[in-house]
Amino acid sequence: MPFWGLQKQLGIDVDSWLLRQSMPQPNGQAAVCHAFEREWVECGHGLGQTRARRECQLEYEDFMECMKRTKLAKRLRTILEQRDKMIKEGKYTPPDYHMGKEEPRP
Repeated sequence: MPFWGLQKQLGIDVDSWLLRQSMPQPNGQAAVCHAFEREWVECGHGLGQTRARRECQLEYEDFMECMKRTKLAKRLRTILEQRDKMIKEGKYTPPDYHMGKEEPRP
């Protein structure tokens, strides 16, 4: 907080509480999306909320993709739909091990 050192006076750290990846992690390793979160926070630091939303949109989108994997899920869904379509048309036959027909084990 810029005007008063209220967080220090109360002995709380709201900033690290608000930022998911900045929390202390087990085994002392950084969280998976920590780098994306750091880029987003550094971009928006000192800009103000309105300007930061506009200017740091790319960093925020990268951070949210790392956290939620929405683009990855959409891409995977598209690939599976295309595979199913090709199977129905007879242009593709999946291997036996994808169909649950494994070779007998010794």
